[in-house]
Amino acid sequence: MKIIDWYILKRYLGTFAMIIVLFAPIGIIINLSEKIDKILENEVPVNEVLVYYYHFTIYFAHMLFPLFLFLSVIFFTSKLANNTEIIAILSSGISFWRFVRPYIFGAIIVSLASFALGMFLVPKASKGFNEFAYQYLKKGHQEREKTNLFRQINDYDFIYVSNFIPKNKTGFDFTLEHVENNQLIYKISATRIQFVEKDSMYRLSNYLLREIGPREDKLTQSTFKDTLFSFDLEDLTPLEYVAETLNYQELNNFIALEKKRGSSNINRYLLVKYRRWSLPISTFILTIMAVAVSSMKRRGGMGVNLAIGIGVAFVYVFFDKIFGTMAEQSGFSPLMAVLIPNLSFGIVALYLLYYAKR
Repeated sequence: MKIIDWYILKRYLGTFAMIIVLFAPIGIIINLSEKIDKILENEVPVNEVLVYYYHFTIYFAHMLFPLFLFLSVIFFTSKLANNTEIIAILSSGISFWRFVRPYIFGAIIVSLASFALGMFLVPKASKGFNEFAYQYLKKGHQEREKTNLFRQINDYDFIYVSNFIPKNKTGFDFTLEHVENNQLIYKISATRIQFVEKDSMYRLSNYLLREIGPREDKLTQSTFKDTLFSFDLEDLTPLEYVAETLNYQELNNFIALEKKRGSSNINRYLLVKYRRWSLPISTFILTIMAVAVSSMKRRGGMGVNLAIGIGVAFVYVFFDKIFGTMAEQSGFSPLMAVLIPNLSFGIVALYLLYYAKR
């Protein structure tokens, strides 16, 4: 790499780090000002608050990585343009495409960092952030579905409970149906099922086993029945944020299991998976767009470039949220929900770059 490459790359990474360091405390102060009443009301220990804001910083910094990068590239590239440094670079015989090369190197470094964080560190931060929020800040909000729960737990068994209490692992109006070759073999029902921790078994109240026979059914009844099952009641209703707390391999295994169980939230989980790949890719798109927008010297100076950049950033976030909501709430493909904003803005970025070159 030549001196000009190191010069731009250092400005690229340095400004990006500065933007994160500046905005992280601002985000913490804003969040703390909103949550301070609930924190004091629930008498949350100071050490737990500190750990929460550590997780908060990682969680939201990673989520806003591309936007921070976009603003930082606009900021320092506008300074280069206003100081006529870009004109000097291009006048020395360096092509515009060659000028953009260190930006691409910088985008590669940031995208790799974003990818590593998203796969390994951010899931742990997301777990700590959400557990604290539901324990102290969102009391009364449901962190999982608790009524009319139906799951396929393996190739043959289907279970249902009308109501589930996670705290003591208790379900009501429980049924288990065993089906082979589309034929019901037996059905277990109980008014209540509870996991007994000390015995590591399930206790069924008003137990009824119906075994389907060729001519007549066999019924077995008892007031209480202690037994073992191959499933965990917790698996009936995963936490709504569970996908965010898993590393990539765990997430793939979880999605495969939930598909088999016929989960209604599968699109939400797939969206989390695809976004872990799209976030690093978006760093390239927004870097190219930021260079194209800010490399031209304008009469209004850096303020105009920043205004344009912030406007584009909000449009990008708007499109991402719209398509994400469509994927979660309807049958819209999660993969397309991730691809459409990136492809659309990728085309716009290339057009702006070509226009800037002219």
